[in-house]
Amino acid sequence: MDMKFEVAVIPVTNVDRAKEFYERLGWRLDADVSPGGGFRIVQLTPPGSQCSVQFGVNMTSAPPGSAQGLYLVVSDIAAAREKLLASGAEVSEVFHEAGLGGRFRSPGESGYASGPAPGQGSYGSFATFSDPDGNGWLVQEVTTRLPGRVDAAATTFASAADLADAMRRAAAAHGEHEKRTGAADPNWPAWYASYLVAEQAGTELPT
Repeated sequence: MDMKFEVAVIPVTNVDRAKEFYERLGWRLDADVSPGGGFRIVQLTPPGSQCSVQFGVNMTSAPPGSAQGLYLVVSDIAAAREKLLASGAEVSEVFHEAGLGGRFRSPGESGYASGPAPGQGSYGSFATFSDPDGNGWLVQEVTTRLPGRVDAAATTFASAADLADAMRRAAAAHGEHEKRTGAADPNWPAWYASYLVAEQAGTELPT
């Protein structure tokens, strides 16, 4: 039986302000319901995400701003950071971990290192931002999933942009493949397909 994590509740003080902030980021407004009795629920979903956030009135007793370390996974952290900045979010520099747990540190603290991960390794580059109440988001770049993290029998992409990024990586790798063989590959569509499936499944990439 599937058990799908689809919604996280975040605590806010001003519902309209939070709604405006997340809509400005380009998140889809799924619901804004006030059935009465002093209750209101707002749901928004990040682009390409299968999980949404909810906030509102009389939904949670958690202190506003107490939701921290909420992950947003992207395929290109530099592009994601630029989009967030253009949407009005105050985003940190891109950084990586110099030690385990560094993603939860601040500049100058142990484990925090400026700049993207060496070699732009998957899972290794981060940026942070907060909503107006201080709920904290951690943006993480993931380009290749670790084995066991996805269904190896299924290859899916959340958006056309994610698919395009994967195809660019396949194109770059295929270029290296043709350099090694010294000949053009007439069967490049099959090579691309093998690369895309293997990359997402976290199995050995074709060379």
